[in-house]
Amino acid sequence: KVERTDDKSYTIQPHFRKKFRPMQVEGIIQEALQEKLGKEKYNVDKAQKWTRELTEGIKTKLKDLNWDRYKYIVQVVIGEQRGEGIKMGTRSFWDSDTDNLAKATFSSDSMFAVAVVFGVYLY
Repeated sequence: KVERTDDKSYTIQPHFRKKFRPMQVEGIIQEALQEKLGKEKYNVDKAQKWTRELTEGIKTKLKDLNWDRYKYIVQVVIGEQRGEGIKMGTRSFWDSDTDNLAKATFSSDSMFAVAVVFGVYLY
């Protein structure tokens, strides 16, 4: 849906104050990770539930920001801390003027978590 601003023009980009802001989103992600996992020990049976709860909670907080016409893709990975490394990668095709991503990590003695949020503007 294209927003009509007057009889002859349409808005095809978000207003400056309604753009996806990675630093603000990183704060939301970090707070969610700490709140959900801060006092927990890794448990393989609970990791799937935590992942689902984190993704839904982060999406809800993002929607509360009222950034019109943004679609959010939230990915959370939780794993057991064994002293091994992990590498994650992603490729995207998007408009660098309107779309962006934010990420945050959590680490404790027993587990690690990585969360990534993609904000994609719908034209």
